[in-house]
Amino acid sequence: MDIFDVCALAGALALFLFGMDGLGKAIERQAGSRMQALLPRAASDPFKGFLMGAALTAALQSSGRFITMVVSFVNSGLMGLHNAVGVVLGSNVGTTATAWVLGLAVPQGEGFWARLCSAEGLVPLLAFAGIVLHLYARSEKRQGAGAILLYFSVLMAGMRAMAAALTAFAGEAWFARALGAAAAHPLLGLVAGMAVAAAVRSSTAAVGILQALAATGALGAGTAVPMVLGMNIGMCIPVLAASAGANQNARRTAAVHLYFNLIGAALLGAGFYALNAALGFGFLQAAATPLGVAGLHTAFNLIAAMLLLPCTGLLERLALRTIPDGAQPERFQLLDARLLEQPALAVRRAQSVAGAMATLCRESMLRAMSLTHRWDEALAAQVQSDEARIDAYEDRLGSYLVALSGRALSSADGRATSILLHTIGDFERIGDHAMNLAKTAREIHEKRIAFSPAAQHELRVLERAVQDLIDRAIAAFESGDAAQAARVEPLEQVVDELVREMKDRHVERLQSGGCTIEMGFIWQDLLTDYERAADHCSNIAVAMIELPHGTFDTHAYLGRVKEEKDAAYRTQEQADRKRYALEREDAR
Repeated sequence: MDIFDVCALAGALALFLFGMDGLGKAIERQAGSRMQALLPRAASDPFKGFLMGAALTAALQSSGRFITMVVSFVNSGLMGLHNAVGVVLGSNVGTTATAWVLGLAVPQGEGFWARLCSAEGLVPLLAFAGIVLHLYARSEKRQGAGAILLYFSVLMAGMRAMAAALTAFAGEAWFARALGAAAAHPLLGLVAGMAVAAAVRSSTAAVGILQALAATGALGAGTAVPMVLGMNIGMCIPVLAASAGANQNARRTAAVHLYFNLIGAALLGAGFYALNAALGFGFLQAAATPLGVAGLHTAFNLIAAMLLLPCTGLLERLALRTIPDGAQPERFQLLDARLLEQPALAVRRAQSVAGAMATLCRESMLRAMSLTHRWDEALAAQVQSDEARIDAYEDRLGSYLVALSGRALSSADGRATSILLHTIGDFERIGDHAMNLAKTAREIHEKRIAFSPAAQHELRVLERAVQDLIDRAIAAFESGDAAQAARVEPLEQVVDELVREMKDRHVERLQSGGCTIEMGFIWQDLLTDYERAADHCSNIAVAMIELPHGTFDTHAYLGRVKEEKDAAYRTQEQADRKRYALEREDAR
């Protein structure tokens, strides 16, 4: 063995870890967006959560990545601790699926079919199919499928390269003594397994390294047993580190993951070595195989899950005792930075939080409108509180979206992120105008100003139109429906017409003595805030329509729409104009 053998091993390990990380991210990019809606519902029942956790972890290729995502869900309030326990147990079983696939990287025989089903036969074919899809497919989904095949090929090639590089180490006396010590002293093997898994941040990757070593024939079954037990515990360390700074239930979720593996290792390890002492397992002296290591990994996690799944309540209570309730009430983090590692899920979460922001803007505007007719001190305080919350939403979403835009996003997620970045400022401004209305309402109350019946009627018509406009803009935003967004601009034009007409009527009342100059200032403030709130609804709709096409020029778009006015636009505008027409006082 020389320095070149060490370099070969380092390069093979890098190739293997790169392939595993890229494969998980590529699969997540294709299907990860469904998890936010799917996982919390399935987790309502521990057994369903167990099955869902196993299936999703098998797909993502990493229990560490998946459980960190679950910790983020709990930290954000999307899942409770009770719901997460079954998912965590299932994740530990699902992570074993990858080891069986990695076992195919080394031929299990010399025949044609054995070689075809190994990496020797599969990798070149999959790599070629992957590069064809990646380079020539027009569909983003097919390109994504090509990326999955390419990363899988890199993973399998890295596995084969590790097995070849470790052959040089297998012949060294010091290496054989180290493996023998791990077999003779299981605690030493357990600690070594923990260290490897913690270093590569994945029990799946650590087991893959162990399988590559088994392919050389140098790994005994007696060494593999404690190392596999240790690798499952070692993976808990990065998850615990990732939960630092999260709320209590999120940290308890990471603790459940640790306790599952600690208790499982203690029970199965003690039982296994007790039986070995009584019966003397002869297979421990034999060499381990890659598929044998995969079987050992699966057996440990599956048996541990079968033993502990009926005891999910015990694991939950143990986590509660370890991390007791604090003096302050539990708080959920709306936008967890941990989810940025799963960009598709982070986009969905940002959309959900932006939807809550939009709903709060609508509620704040409705409260402010009611204050202009009937003053309520508590309601005014609520509008002020709403405005502070809306500002906080914008600050947090803006920072989160900027960080998210630097991640590898699909085209659809990139467009969704761009829409959010362009619209949250408009929602914040709607909240500001609600606050302005509340201030104007306070002035009306304190100065005991009373508008004429005609002015009150006009104001109610305008308020109904603005409410309708905000509802349309929010509905389009939440659904992502450009057709709904197209219904916003016709009504915004009607609102502008209403404001102009109401200003003209105010001048008529002023000239006839039906209104005072002081009332006129208040009237102008009300109309300005309603009109500007409508403008921001228009901006939101334009972003929904234009950004998916890669353009965003509000003035150019609105100019084109108003100039062309297709049949649908004219029909909607006429209907809105009729619905919100102002009647003359003498006609009523």
